[in-house]
Amino acid sequence: MSALKVEAEIYNFGGRLLKLSHESLVNNCSMGVNLYLPKQYYEGKTKIPVLFYLAGLTCTPANGSEKAFFQPYADKYGFAVVFPDTSPRGVKIEGDDETWSFGTGAGFYVDAVQEKWKKNYNMYSYILKELPTLLKTKYTQLDFDNKSITGHSMGGYGAIMFFLRNPNEFKSCSAFAPILNPSKTNWGIKCFGGYLGESESDKKLWEKYDPAEIISSNSYKGPVVPILIHQGVNDPFYKVKGDYDYLTPNEFLEKIKGSNYEKDVTLKFVDGFDHSYFFISSFSGEHAAHHAKYLGLLD
Repeated sequence: MSALKVEAEIYNFGGRLLKLSHESLVNNCSMGVNLYLPKQYYEGKTKIPVLFYLAGLTCTPANGSEKAFFQPYADKYGFAVVFPDTSPRGVKIEGDDETWSFGTGAGFYVDAVQEKWKKNYNMYSYILKELPTLLKTKYTQLDFDNKSITGHSMGGYGAIMFFLRNPNEFKSCSAFAPILNPSKTNWGIKCFGGYLGESESDKKLWEKYDPAEIISSNSYKGPVVPILIHQGVNDPFYKVKGDYDYLTPNEFLEKIKGSNYEKDVTLKFVDGFDHSYFFISSFSGEHAAHHAKYLGLLD
């Protein structure tokens, strides 16, 4: 296992933001990750819970750590925040930098099976296994057995997908403007097709990464913990080009009817808000409180 290197240590609110790098064995490249250690970490508290924040298309570990403003709430409740990258970088695969919605910055949190991509694009295994193992080895005060997950857009899809595919792995889940039925929308079709394949048999694998398909098929068998979602009504990717929708929140609500999660998804449409980090930072406090409850940090 490769060692974590501290590239920068920044005093931030009551704790510190660490900019880290390491050599990834699953992605076969150097990866960056930001980690916020709350004030409780420096007060000597042990067993500090962890919140993973998954970012959206084009983003790096910097976006969430600089603009989502989870850090003051991490201090308030006493959890650490992990901000992973969204893809491998610098792997020099032909075509990985041709567009913002596929390749670099767009790993889509899957393990690629197509020959061209499978050596480097394994973000599912990276987020679920490699990164937590690496972090808990160095930062032993953090409790990776008590963790939750959230994310934005592609990262919101990723958060819900990880939560549903891995019962009991995460205590709670939330999302900001997530891509809720990716196998039916342009972004998901492009990335699933590229990384996983485009044949009808390949599309069976798409369903295993699609939150709407996982819930509607009742294949999730874990504890039903409420999922919190916020969606801005003025989001440019919600109901664009006539009726086309990149995010499909309304279709998602229809698909989960009759499932074991029908009554446990809280999807809040908020007037005036868009897809930006102004939107995320406006509701990060509510999401932090949601996770604090299930991480056992509220009385």
